[in-house]
Amino acid sequence: MSEKKTIFSGIQPSGALTLGNYLGAIKNWVELQEDYHSIFCIVDMHAITVPKEPKDLRHNTLEVLSNYIASGLDPDKATLFIQSHVSAHAELAWVLNCFSYFGELGRMTQFKDKSKKNEGNITAGLFDYPVLMAADILLYQTDLVPVGEDQRQHLELSRDIAQRFNNRFSPTFVVPEPYISKIGAKVMSLQDPLSKMSKSDDNDNSYILLNDKPDDILRKFKRAVTDSVGVIGYNTEQPGVKNLIDICSKITGESAEAIVQKFENKGYAELKQTTAEIVIEELRPIREESEKLLKDKEYLQRIYQKGAEKAEDVGRKTLRKVYKKVGFVSRY
Repeated sequence: MSEKKTIFSGIQPSGALTLGNYLGAIKNWVELQEDYHSIFCIVDMHAITVPKEPKDLRHNTLEVLSNYIASGLDPDKATLFIQSHVSAHAELAWVLNCFSYFGELGRMTQFKDKSKKNEGNITAGLFDYPVLMAADILLYQTDLVPVGEDQRQHLELSRDIAQRFNNRFSPTFVVPEPYISKIGAKVMSLQDPLSKMSKSDDNDNSYILLNDKPDDILRKFKRAVTDSVGVIGYNTEQPGVKNLIDICSKITGESAEAIVQKFENKGYAELKQTTAEIVIEELRPIREESEKLLKDKEYLQRIYQKGAEKAEDVGRKTLRKVYKKVGFVSRY
């Protein structure tokens, strides 16, 4: 019997999580935790690459952890922890900085996009965070990284850095592969179906939050942008309708074709209503359990402390190996 592979991912606690975070990431992780050594963290160090209110960051970090658990991630099956609690992430990132090139970091699409929004306040951290992301992944000898298309470039950088280090010294890091879910891997904005659903969108009708109340979810779906075709079809020419079908498919497990057939001779209003009802019932237990967990800070503390200890044990082994290879004198 082959040994389980390691899978790693994380989400920034930059605000309340969206339906996109849930369907594009967390729901997949819940299934993956059964078959892989699963390591899922809250990447709070990435969150401060742009200014954050400290009290909001603390609240959001615990809220993301409660969302993880309420969605079905089991602390006994998966390692759940807060990134800043394992100092090896920052320590490895510094070493990997010395094997990363200025030019390749400057070509990162997300840096270009985010720097446009923060032109007067571009930090070294914003420029450099793909190297920290590489450290996050390589620290745990990760085999697979569940990523959306928008993160593929960062994973490619992680692979390049790992290969560069391995070639310079000797095999040290596992070179990670992407794991991309075929359906619903990218949930689009309800107001601009050509853009990814994002909580940073100025229009709050464009996204569904995991803590949205049923009335808010119904209202947002009723206002979802579709098109003037008037026929429910699953194709790139109807991105708004396709997005609603993807959401239904990801939650119910039905194929896109089956959903289209079900809505034959029906209108967009019925598709929106049905999608809203499906989402409401999917998110209701998550919202209710998250609210309960957030009131039990001692329980959450036990989970993230236990997770950090497990992550630290694995990460330190990799870091010791890296330190030895680059020539640092051992402390012990």
